[in-house]
Amino acid sequence: MTTTTLAALPRTEEQTARGDEARAGWGLLAPFAVLYLLFLIGPALYGLVLSFFDASSVRTGLGSFAGFGNYAEALGSSDFWSSMWHTVLFTLLTTPPLVIVAMGLAMLADRLKHGRWFFRLAFFAPYVVPATCVALVFTWMYTPTGLYSSWLTSVGLTAPAWLADPNWAMISVALMTVWWTIGFNFVLYLAGLQEIPQELYEASAVDGASPLAQLRRITVPLLGRTTLLVTMLQILASLKVFDQIYLLTSGGPNYATRPVIEYIYDVGFTDFRTGYGAAASMLYFVVILAVSVVWFVANRRLGRRS
Repeated sequence: MTTTTLAALPRTEEQTARGDEARAGWGLLAPFAVLYLLFLIGPALYGLVLSFFDASSVRTGLGSFAGFGNYAEALGSSDFWSSMWHTVLFTLLTTPPLVIVAMGLAMLADRLKHGRWFFRLAFFAPYVVPATCVALVFTWMYTPTGLYSSWLTSVGLTAPAWLADPNWAMISVALMTVWWTIGFNFVLYLAGLQEIPQELYEASAVDGASPLAQLRRITVPLLGRTTLLVTMLQILASLKVFDQIYLLTSGGPNYATRPVIEYIYDVGFTDFRTGYGAAASMLYFVVILAVSVVWFVANRRLGRRS
């Protein structure tokens, strides 16, 4: 009996210690959990309920029950699908350069022996500039007498109407976005490069591997998880575009650049159809969730292989 009691004592103390740690963890988590429930989960659930009613921001209450009528209207709306295509187009225009160029800049900055800090600062600095400031600067640069038009005119080329031409407006927004946000991906790739052991490069150099071979066989493969992370984060960020488009073009010209989030804003706060806007939000939430699930599955499979 004594032996059993003595054997059980350490286990009881360990269980008590674990219980104290668990309670301390929940205590530290509680403030964030409350804010998370109040300002994220709560509004999301209310939006889901709202999407089934003909609610309006100009009258109190939920309004009449609409069932899936708001969802059917959104799925049958050409404006909704047009804004969806604009969002996808923006994602296609921005994601490849923000991944490939960021990787290239990180590799170049990582190989520098002198002045490395300056290039790291120069590439990352635009990312911390507010969207309003960036949009103000690029609005001036895209004017007929702005910097870009002056450069093209000086070499004998006709400058396009950057923000007034439907064929150029989205490209103009994408160019600004690449310059503005590439610093974040640049830093992620720098962190990934720091994790690659230098012994691999030294051993491959002894075996006669060229810098190009080291790039193909060592750097790019070992940056696989970083590239997956950067790609998926960039896709999600591009799918949620709103600020720069709203500030530069307000969705114009003739709604040629209006993304889904601005469409939801227009129908919810300009047309006062909050129920329909909530339904469109829920549909777009499903798209974002699907992309997130793809990233989660791909990340787990890559982790198992490595």
